[in-house]
Amino acid sequence: MWCIPPKQNAEFVAHMEDILSVYSRPYDEKRPVVCMDEKPYQLLGDEYPAINMSESNHVRKFDCEYSRKGTCSIFMFTEPLGGWREAHALPQRRAEEWAYQMKWLIDEVYPDVDKIVLVMDNLNTHTTASFYKVFSPEEALRLSQKLEIHYTPKHGSWLDIAEIELSAMTLQCLDNRRIPTIEQLNKILKQWYCRRNSMQKGVCWQFTSPDARTKLKHLYPIVQM
Repeated sequence: MWCIPPKQNAEFVAHMEDILSVYSRPYDEKRPVVCMDEKPYQLLGDEYPAINMSESNHVRKFDCEYSRKGTCSIFMFTEPLGGWREAHALPQRRAEEWAYQMKWLIDEVYPDVDKIVLVMDNLNTHTTASFYKVFSPEEALRLSQKLEIHYTPKHGSWLDIAEIELSAMTLQCLDNRRIPTIEQLNKILKQWYCRRNSMQKGVCWQFTSPDARTKLKHLYPIVQM
């Protein structure tokens, strides 16, 4: 959910300033800042083949009838300062899926770093406890110690840069189309993030804690000195 509390909220402020302090850090290849998020996606199939509006354009007209093909979850990872992102569609969004996605991130994407600085929302599966539901205690501890976790505030997912990537992904490759299978969805997602990565699309985050203390002053509790 993208919203800002209407009144003083110390918990929101604490998490917000923590995230903003992470985003203000200089690039460190040994401690990369990585944002992750996920979103549900409805798989849909056409009851009748779509047709081009005309021979000269690529706009397609879909019949209003469609068939539901189930749901899935899209996991998004991005390193804002590295201009890198990747998205995977999986059948479910249980603790097991999160744990295996994080193992992929730790062992395959960043095997040589000292620590991954991870920004994400406080979803019930987004916790190192999920490692212990899937792996041996020794492996779960190893994976946990590779992460430095920072949670966005409740209802403050706008502070997670992975949300920006999910929005771009939705607008650029998922809107106005029906995708019936996870296999086809993953193929489309890969085409999107490979093209976006090749364009070196990074994120220049400019909202800081001093900005928040001015523009979001109403959120800060009044402290009696």
